[in-house]
Amino acid sequence: MRFQRLEDLRIDADKTQEEIAKAIGITKSSWAMYERGERTPRDETKMRIAEFFGRSIEEIFFSTPSTNSAHSKKVS
Repeated sequence: MRFQRLEDLRIDADKTQEEIAKAIGITKSSWAMYERGERTPRDETKMRIAEFFGRSIEEIFFSTPSTNSAHSKKVS
């Protein structure tokens, strides 16, 4: 499963793959694999990603693009 939303969120945040990876404690290679759908993040990594972007895990990983987009309002 490709996580296009991860790439969209990263680009919207004006961050590189390396910057995101470092901020959440993974390798750049792992982040790139998540974006391409070659690997699925573990639950603890999903939590760190959600915290970094100020979004819920469900919003990032489980909602459909038609009901949610990376450009929608962040949760407080």
